[in-house]
Amino acid sequence: MRWIGWSLAGASITAAAIFAARRPLLARLLELRPAEYQVSVTRDIPVRMPDGVVLYADHYAPRSRERHPTILIRTPYGRPGELGPLGIFEHTGCMLFAERGYHVIVQSVRGRYRSEGEFEPFVNEAADGRATVAWIAAQPWFDGNLGLWGPSYVGYTQWGPAIDGPPYLKAIVPVVTSARFSPLFYPGGAFAFESTLRWVFLIDATNRHRHRLDPAALWRLLVLRERILARALHHRPYAHADAIATGATVPFFQRWLNDPDPQGDYWSKVDMHRQLHRINAAVHLVAGWYDIFLPGQLADYTALLAAGKRPYLTVLPRAHTDLALVFEGMREGLWWFDAHLKGKRELLARRPVRIALMGSHEWHEMDFWPPPATLTRYFLQPNRGLDRTLPPVNAPPSRFVYDPTNPTPAIGGAVLSAWGGPRDQRSVETRADVLTFTSQPLSTDLDVIGPVRLILYVCSDRPFFDLVGRLCDVYPDGRSINICDGIVRVRPGVGEQQADGSYRIEIDLTATAQRFRAGHRLRVQIAGGGSPRWGPHPGDGSPYGQGYGGSPIKQRVLHDAAHPSVIILPVMNNDPTR
Repeated sequence: MRWIGWSLAGASITAAAIFAARRPLLARLLELRPAEYQVSVTRDIPVRMPDGVVLYADHYAPRSRERHPTILIRTPYGRPGELGPLGIFEHTGCMLFAERGYHVIVQSVRGRYRSEGEFEPFVNEAADGRATVAWIAAQPWFDGNLGLWGPSYVGYTQWGPAIDGPPYLKAIVPVVTSARFSPLFYPGGAFAFESTLRWVFLIDATNRHRHRLDPAALWRLLVLRERILARALHHRPYAHADAIATGATVPFFQRWLNDPDPQGDYWSKVDMHRQLHRINAAVHLVAGWYDIFLPGQLADYTALLAAGKRPYLTVLPRAHTDLALVFEGMREGLWWFDAHLKGKRELLARRPVRIALMGSHEWHEMDFWPPPATLTRYFLQPNRGLDRTLPPVNAPPSRFVYDPTNPTPAIGGAVLSAWGGPRDQRSVETRADVLTFTSQPLSTDLDVIGPVRLILYVCSDRPFFDLVGRLCDVYPDGRSINICDGIVRVRPGVGEQQADGSYRIEIDLTATAQRFRAGHRLRVQIAGGGSPRWGPHPGDGSPYGQGYGGSPIKQRVLHDAAHPSVIILPVMNNDPTR
């Protein structure tokens, strides 16, 4: 193993040299204002919590006699000095802020790396965050202006301190995260198996030696990860997949499997969206069109707006694991902090909502999300067609069979994986358990901006099953690229039963901003699952992760005049098919 350590050390030195030399280039690429200060770094600063637990932080400080605002970053993923070769990215981010006149405090959360205590996701972040904010306010270098920044779980740690936060906490920038985590784990009532297990593996692999990543941990994380996860993600029943991935049962993974009620005691404490009206800091939400948190983050925006707040929203054309997303989130954070912590209010002249229009190189600004749009209906047709006209009265249903022992796979989409995001769907669409409905080629460009819904009339030989819907962009060369999708776990009480015994099921395909180019076609994809992204349905009412998979489930999708199955698109320009 020694050669691994030397190789990683060499790679770390090389990476450090490259990043140190190219930090100005990165700043120019991100269109950051020029650096102004040299920076000093103080490591391993103890911060004592009210219960006596000590959390450790690093301080990046501008070398200046002036006083400067402060940015707090609280993370379970390790401070730069604890991460070995991987810490160069975090270090670069902290330096980019500090060189532009900000104190940056990076703290490992409770139970992670050197910080004391037990790590229990979400549970302690509000109290520990408030205590850390109070500690910053007592430091002699604090100028009375504080902001919070960070992506994913690091973004979640901002909500607790911001709720009824002190007046000096003036701005927060939650990047690809949400104040509501239960919908992330249970989208449409299914279980987000792959994203959850990948995160459990990451937390385990990066904290085996507590103080810092060593070569063995890096080898497991960077080299063995996919081999280990492949076994775990295909293990049945998947309730035991945590032990396959980590070597032991993971209590919080089991809690999430066994406590699916978003209104229950656990999630009521963890989800903070019910208190968003008590946030007085200026909020800038940075989201991604293929991000796992997009539905929750858009819901947070709506809740803040309804509470009379004035949130800003930026949506990037990114997936959760895209490294560029973090640096772009820094760019969005810097101008937000300059406006609210440095008093440069002229920077707020741009409109509050800014979104990337995928399929183009355009950015669109607007006052609110979603923008006014024409809700345009494309009906499922006989012979797998898709168009604006109602289907005929006698159109026969389309049928497929979902086999729990050979579940339909999912490719790409909003999943915590390097293979998430937009991916060619043709290998899935050739399967007998996937239905596709495709339009004629578009005569002109079609801009779809806003929430997308799919309404299906279905019959099944079981009371328990999943329905997956997906909107795809079909290129002239045949590529079928996923744009947005969703799932509903159907059980008694879900869906609207019709007089003939069929059910009307509505699937939220989240939202998008996509230009479908002239010559491209729209495609709706329908399946009974998407494994391992969502935990495969066992075909019965078994608790999450407990079923081994029973006999095949026979499904019928009705699309006749009495059962108008339809996808509803928010269109921002004239419909070219009419």
